[in-house]
Amino acid sequence: MKELGSVIGRKKEIQKLDAILQSKKSEFLAVYGRRRVGKTFLIREYFNYQFDFQVSGLAHADTKQQLFNFDSALRKQSALVFDTPSDNWLVAFQRLEEHLESIKKAERKVVFFDELSWFDTHGSDFVMGLEHFWNSWASNRKDVLLIVCGSAASWMINVLINNTGGLHNRITQKMKIEPFNLQETEQMLQAGNCVLNRYQIVQLYMALGGIPYYLDAVQPHLSTPQNIQELLFDKSGLLHNEFFNLYRSLFKKYEIYENVVSVLADKNEGMERKDIIRLSGIPSGGTLTKVLADLEESGFITSYISLTNKQANTIYRLSDYYTAFYFRFIKEGKYHGENAWLNLLDHPAHRAWQGLVFEQICIDHVWQIKKALGISGVLSNHTAWRGGTGDKTVQIDLLIDRRDQVINLCECKFSLDTFTIDKDYAEKLRSKIHTFKTATQTRKAVFLTLITTYGVEKNANANMLVQNEVTMDDLFA
Repeated sequence: MKELGSVIGRKKEIQKLDAILQSKKSEFLAVYGRRRVGKTFLIREYFNYQFDFQVSGLAHADTKQQLFNFDSALRKQSALVFDTPSDNWLVAFQRLEEHLESIKKAERKVVFFDELSWFDTHGSDFVMGLEHFWNSWASNRKDVLLIVCGSAASWMINVLINNTGGLHNRITQKMKIEPFNLQETEQMLQAGNCVLNRYQIVQLYMALGGIPYYLDAVQPHLSTPQNIQELLFDKSGLLHNEFFNLYRSLFKKYEIYENVVSVLADKNEGMERKDIIRLSGIPSGGTLTKVLADLEESGFITSYISLTNKQANTIYRLSDYYTAFYFRFIKEGKYHGENAWLNLLDHPAHRAWQGLVFEQICIDHVWQIKKALGISGVLSNHTAWRGGTGDKTVQIDLLIDRRDQVINLCECKFSLDTFTIDKDYAEKLRSKIHTFKTATQTRKAVFLTLITTYGVEKNANANMLVQNEVTMDDLFA
């Protein structure tokens, strides 16, 4: 595998790029993922910023401006001279072909289009030009690697990858870049000389998630609360107005998307489609289906199939940490002013938030939890669960429904010290397990699993109730 000292994680992606370079045919690679997740950085670092042609689309530009941008990039990177501007994208791509044919080398010709969707302006023939470039020229060769990258995941999926026209089934490779997990986040912070301990890293993750661009802004001489204050609450903070850029740069009808995430932000455990319809006012139909799919592909929400495996009972949950933090603490302006976040420390609202977001972190690190439980090789589904019998309803943070006839009923507890199961909490746990078994009529064994920061204190209640323990350190594995 190619060694990239400046790249944190991304081992699978690097291995895939290695394999693509060994291919005996031309390849068309689509790279997509959430804004700020590091797509462009990975591609540029892998190829050491050396391309036979590269260009990036312009935000909010018209067709004439996009063509001028393309011509300018080609003029700087080509030995050929084109005296007149490109009238349309067919001409532009024809000139790109001529440029690439003029390059005499044995290695692959690597072409990189960044922010591809921005080129596809209203009424332009960009997609047609791209289709013609690939179908009539590049795919007929063995030495072309066309890499296209975009943050607008809906465009990348619907217009490019699932294209029903001339690009149908033309994408030969695709790569979704995910946010960092806790282990990769720790590695990135350490690379920036940040010496936060794991408890503080988890607190930082609760607000920023594993977004490299956000993490790169963390200052090593500041504590986690100070960093959050400076980045998110100070008016000059890098992420103070990030929300307004985030959805508007990705979705044309961004108001609908912001409406959906706003509704989901009010219910940490997520909600079914019918509840989203009721609370958002968006009618059931193709529009909502597309919005939910776009948000999930873009990494802002996650869907979980219920234990019944019925599609109608799918739970949608806001899974973007920054967005959730924005709606909880920033949007209404309730917490503002100098040291707003620092003054919230140990406030009931702060403690409640930590408990809820720790559940999301556990859900996002199910692979690490399964590894800690020694069940990595066991097929399973996972979900949050809410249900009951009669007037008794309980909520379960995380269920791991295993193929080996076991269900791990996971309770997630974020605390500053070892967690203690007292008499009252022990009774709640017994009631929760009983209600779950009664409501689901499951025949599987139910193992109570405690996921905590620093472990569970050994006492009679813990010995009697808890089958498995997972600690914060396990989430970094």
